[in-house]
Amino acid sequence: MNMKQLSPQEIELLSFEIIERELGHELDPVLKPIIKRVIHTTADFSYVDTLTFSEHAVEKAIEALKNGASIVTDTNMAKAGINKNKLSELGGQVYCFMADEDVALEAKRRGITRAAVSMEKAAKMDQNVIFAIGNAPTALMRLYELIQEEKIKPELIIGVPVGFVHVVEAKELILKTEVPFIVARGRKGGSNVAAAICNALLYQIKKT
Repeated sequence: MNMKQLSPQEIELLSFEIIERELGHELDPVLKPIIKRVIHTTADFSYVDTLTFSEHAVEKAIEALKNGASIVTDTNMAKAGINKNKLSELGGQVYCFMADEDVALEAKRRGITRAAVSMEKAAKMDQNVIFAIGNAPTALMRLYELIQEEKIKPELIIGVPVGFVHVVEAKELILKTEVPFIVARGRKGGSNVAAAICNALLYQIKKT
């Protein structure tokens, strides 16, 4: 088969054209860039139905990013996938505390996950934070508890961990909060999905 060699830009453009064609119906224009980029990352159209947005979550997240909010992830994989140059232009940074020695020691001492302890560490940051959780449901559980304890008020929670144990339940907890959220209900998700949502938000922000 003779296939034309395409540039990365051409491939992405063609991919989004295919997604647009196969969607078959129009999406909310505010949510559309997020949903399409997740589909582009996963080739999974089920996210049209499972991605759940709190009211004005996208607008609030974009405003927070414009004002220099940082992003905390639960994996270095998600951290690697987020466009750090774009975020830096806005005054924010990406953090992942999972591999920090103090987090590992505290998690071992208390017999809990590093993901939970890393959320506690993030709660002590003196800045506005968006959480992008793509792997650990225990991170979402601890975030929920910290919100209830009024120890943290995230600008946005991206709750898209993937898996089978406590994943669905953890996501449903976030839906009960008054914090802006973007949640992939069900078992599907992943670090790549978390990064894709972050980038979809960043790419909507034009340079001033």
